[in-house]
Amino acid sequence: MEKEKVITLHNLKMNFGNHQVLKGIHLEVYRGDIVGYIGPNGAGKSTTIKIILGLIEGYTGSVEVFGKPIDKKDLQYKRKIGYVPESADMYEQLTPSEYLSFIGMLYGIGEKVAQEKGFQLLRLLGMEEMFHQRIEGFSKGMRQKVLIVSSLLHNPDIIFLDEPLNGLDTNSVSVIKQIFRELANQGKTIFFSSHIMEVVENMSNRIMLLADGKVVADGDVAQLKKQSDQGSLEEVFNQLTNFHSQDDTVKAFVDYVLHERDPKDA
Repeated sequence: MEKEKVITLHNLKMNFGNHQVLKGIHLEVYRGDIVGYIGPNGAGKSTTIKIILGLIEGYTGSVEVFGKPIDKKDLQYKRKIGYVPESADMYEQLTPSEYLSFIGMLYGIGEKVAQEKGFQLLRLLGMEEMFHQRIEGFSKGMRQKVLIVSSLLHNPDIIFLDEPLNGLDTNSVSVIKQIFRELANQGKTIFFSSHIMEVVENMSNRIMLLADGKVVADGDVAQLKKQSDQGSLEEVFNQLTNFHSQDDTVKAFVDYVLHERDPKDA
């Protein structure tokens, strides 16, 4: 049985002024995929995600979600998407109860339903006592849990995550990773970006590596390693993105730390 395509990008290009960020992205993502979308800073990861979410215009090429072009101004597809940005404005004067009620309203969920579902999801993540406390006093990890719950409140079909495990303690990381794996088993599609190679390797069943505005590798961990003579995913990443100066950089940096120099010699 052929898997259902939920995201299709064809020859996607994007310029910011004279700088071309995306140089022709081609990719297809299927229902149930857990895609780790990785690349160096400035490679175009966040730009790609924001285009799919309809947050950025001015691109060329085509973007289809659930088989329909997003440039037709039909915004209904957004109701089927959850999104956890790397940095989010959370209205810190609100409590999780108030914040999740607001998010639920945006997705057409009744206030009572949003509060009950939000409370139960946060309770399962160990935050029931914080449900009526102001977010301004929360740690990074606690805020991240609220963001993750807010992205799942409306039972989306595709979940976009930018550094989803930021600030979480070890036990919470384990639980959240298993939650996303089980959601994928239930037919949800997870599309996430992270700089932590261990997270990408453990969570993904498919990895797309972006470098210089293009996808330079696409496959599972074993397939990516076949494209490289390196062992770990981090070493594969370095080779496929042409990053060869790590040892020299480390040596020079440590040398500067350990040895005092007269400013006149700098």
